[in-house]
Amino acid sequence: MPDKRKHRGMAPGDLRVFGDEFYADFCTAVADLSMLLSKGYPPNGSLKLVGDRFNFTDRQRLAIRRCACSDQQRQSRNSRRVELDALKNQTLLIDGFNLLITVEAALSGAAVFVARDGCSRDLSGIHGSYRRVSETLDAFALIADFLSSAGVSNVKWFFDRPVSNSGKLKVIVGDLAAANRWPWEAQLFDNPDNELIAAADIIATSDSDVLDKCVRWFNLSAEIVKLCTQAFVVDVSGRR
Repeated sequence: MPDKRKHRGMAPGDLRVFGDEFYADFCTAVADLSMLLSKGYPPNGSLKLVGDRFNFTDRQRLAIRRCACSDQQRQSRNSRRVELDALKNQTLLIDGFNLLITVEAALSGAAVFVARDGCSRDLSGIHGSYRRVSETLDAFALIADFLSSAGVSNVKWFFDRPVSNSGKLKVIVGDLAAANRWPWEAQLFDNPDNELIAAADIIATSDSDVLDKCVRWFNLSAEIVKLCTQAFVVDVSGRR
């Protein structure tokens, strides 16, 4: 069945299962999974153990997985994260779908999680095909305003070539850049993760696998989500 969604808004039941009723249990579950990962226990078995303890749904378990990380991962990621002032006059490489979909979700009022490593992550997935939604252009505009204020000199969006409609999205980025004189360009790669991991320039992503291996990164998703007042933010970072 074709995807006819016009928004990446909240899924039915999210307000309840990620709201006040389950928030304390959810935070405990993230802490428990993170503790097991820190001790070297296998991720899948640890997630099942924690999820079964709280009788969580598959969607709650997905959120726990995206929020948790080991102590070692958090320390390593923090050591390579740059602050806002480091962006001035620099080139920034953006993990395109990773950032865009999170911002679209936040603008749609969906649940967005501030994870243990401080990154903002949503529960949307593209499953091999990207569909533009009503918030897409607003998401690009919000990102552009932030990066302009930060003094970024050049922005390169990296998109997954195998994802359906990635070529159309590349055209959208190019058209927006030309119309607004944004210093942007978009590129398609068979595996952009490898390009981002190897890059010497600062990157923007919340992808855990990339964060564990990249040289330098900026937490752009978290900064943009802060500007989305309509988002349903669930903060399990311990920084509330």
